[in-house]
Amino acid sequence: MILPLIAVLGGLCFLIWSADRFIDGAATIAKHYGMPPLLVGIVIIGFGTSAPEIVVSAFSAWQGTPNLALGNAYGSNIANIGLIIGIAALISPIAMQSSLMRREFPLLLLVTGIAAWQLQDLVITRTESIVLLVLFVLLMGWTIYQGMKHPEELPIEEEDIPNMTITAAWLWTLVGLIVLMISSRIMVWGAAEIARHFGVDELLIGLTIFAVGTSLPELASAIAAMRKNQPDIVMGNVIGSNLFNTLAVVGIAGTIKPMSVSPEVLSRDIPVMAGMTIALMLMGIKLYQRGGRINRYEGALLLFAFIAYNGYLIYTILPTST
Repeated sequence: MILPLIAVLGGLCFLIWSADRFIDGAATIAKHYGMPPLLVGIVIIGFGTSAPEIVVSAFSAWQGTPNLALGNAYGSNIANIGLIIGIAALISPIAMQSSLMRREFPLLLLVTGIAAWQLQDLVITRTESIVLLVLFVLLMGWTIYQGMKHPEELPIEEEDIPNMTITAAWLWTLVGLIVLMISSRIMVWGAAEIARHFGVDELLIGLTIFAVGTSLPELASAIAAMRKNQPDIVMGNVIGSNLFNTLAVVGIAGTIKPMSVSPEVLSRDIPVMAGMTIALMLMGIKLYQRGGRINRYEGALLLFAFIAYNGYLIYTILPTST
């Protein structure tokens, strides 16, 4: 039992480290070969911060544990809103960009609705997964177009792209990718062994340990942005990450292997994810109309909701593991 626990904790540490190295190397390579900093931020850094969720979910599906993949994706969405926005707002009130209210929030609600609709039969087929990936490609194309058209709405600073030689960049990209894949596989194996040992549903591990663990890069980025007095970047990153998780992460996992979904996902997890998304949007509507901010009180409410949700998940685990 000790070895699987070490595998999960060690795999998580190396997962976060390797994702950071991969982002730094890939962003430097893209800049070296002439990609505009704006597109580096949207495509390279945007993809890179969600690399842990992608690789973990892909290996989960490939190794026959699709509930880990689904729990990781939806749990990360809940963590992004409750944990990341909650903590960020406690550090400093968060302003809301008008572009988020006009474009990204309606898209996020639509994508969340599509996810709920696909789960009605408790199966995510390969066809449905491909549809999610097609929607993701269209969304990325639209985002890039909007970013080039209105670059002022996506502030990407040169300092966000590391300064290193092209040789070092290629080396770190390769090392980061290799360690990312190895650590993800080790982490998935450890989690599956723990689930089998205690008789715990793999979905719950995905919703808790994996979701929080793979969201740590976004949390670190959020704290750094708040320290730089750039709260708008936090909100944009969270919404973008949630869109990415729902479309790309679930789409890739389901394309690798169609997934049978536990009924609890539809009755428990999707409503929590949708409810927190709507709560964030309602806060945004208030802010957009009155020009205010998400204050510390509202951040505390989001964080409390996240803690309560995870506390309930842990409570459901305890009776079966004693």
